[in-house]
Amino acid sequence: MSKPAPTRCRTLNGSSYNASLRERGSLTVWFDPGMAWHAAPSGKQGRQQTFSDAAIQACLTIKVLFGLPLRQTTGFVASLLKLMGLDWSV
Repeated sequence: MSKPAPTRCRTLNGSSYNASLRERGSLTVWFDPGMAWHAAPSGKQGRQQTFSDAAIQACLTIKVLFGLPLRQTTGFVASLLKLMGLDWSV
């Protein structure tokens, strides 16, 4: 069985095509400064949570999206927060 011939596509609008390819690589991440990053006291016995569920979920989402180990995710999120001017611990 022979291999099918590759499809050739011609772009007629090269400048907009190049712009769309550049936009594919853009990344926008933001954290709401009003978000509760640290957990509120629960009033239960035992050790209290340090971070809110939203903060943990945000970090784990970044971990899964980029396929990072946990320590690299911590560093990545810390650098994002530093870039945004937020002095939250990670």
